[in-house]
Amino acid sequence: MPAAESRSIRPIAEQTDSRPPPDAYVAQRAAAEWSVLSLDELRTCGLSPDQVTHRLKKGWLHRVYPAVYAVGHPSLSMQGRLLAAVKSIGRGAVLSHFSAAALWGFVEWDDRHPEVTVPRTRAECRSGIRVHRTSVLDPCDVTRREGIPVTSAARTLVDLAAVVNYRLLRRAVRQAQSLRLVNVPQLVSTLRRLGARRDARNLNRILATGPAPTRTELEDMVFDLILDSGLTRPDVNKPLLLAGRRLIPDFRWPEQQVVVEADGGAWHDNQIAREDDAERQALLEEHGERVLRVTWSQAITRSGETVARIRAAGVPLSRGSRVGLFGL
Repeated sequence: MPAAESRSIRPIAEQTDSRPPPDAYVAQRAAAEWSVLSLDELRTCGLSPDQVTHRLKKGWLHRVYPAVYAVGHPSLSMQGRLLAAVKSIGRGAVLSHFSAAALWGFVEWDDRHPEVTVPRTRAECRSGIRVHRTSVLDPCDVTRREGIPVTSAARTLVDLAAVVNYRLLRRAVRQAQSLRLVNVPQLVSTLRRLGARRDARNLNRILATGPAPTRTELEDMVFDLILDSGLTRPDVNKPLLLAGRRLIPDFRWPEQQVVVEADGGAWHDNQIAREDDAERQALLEEHGERVLRVTWSQAITRSGETVARIRAAGVPLSRGSRVGLFGL
């Protein structure tokens, strides 16, 4: 055998191991888990307890909760924080209550302690995590969102009723409806299945008004003003096709062809938005719709005058209503 050829062949025992190092597995898995891995997951990737300790000292891993670590850096996203809490509590735990509502997009996350529900009567507590225990957590109550185990949209809102006030719960329910993630029958069904709950009073009060998929707090304010004044209930954010263009009026009475638009600064206080509003209004009016615009100031400080404008446009009082809240 030629010398050159003999040098190119090494004994099998000396050949390089082709398997990736454990850190490669850690990085790959962390990328799919919001940079958060449990101790068991790190061991599955091939790290021994001593190797985990070494990486903690080197700053490659960062402890979030006992046996739960951030990989590479300690600055976790909201999703990473929430997933870390679920992993810390362990098998069967799901994100719930306010934390679940934030993950679904029903409320704004405010950096409070994550909330997790477990389907058992006892669970180990964790500092910095609020643990809820339940005897009812059916398969239909559990799903995954953005890779995180979480209560379903309907179960989230039912649980949320126990930890927030009426106004925030109402905003969350209406936002969930606007996102088309839940509807009234689903919420009613979930409430009935879970049985009597003293904390469901506010949710029942909200559901009694029927579907109301508002998108902003100003829309909430205007919609409640309409209902409290005794006016006929309008369509809420119901798509309308005009001249091949899909429009979504905030509130509309189809029979009277009256539209009310809630003009909040966040949506309408720039040149492009104002031009779009003008174009929408012209198209609506061209097709026989009468468009009224209501600002924050008009809804709050001139509520009686605002209701009078809507009534003058042709919107009647609902059946059985007397004069309405404002005596108009």
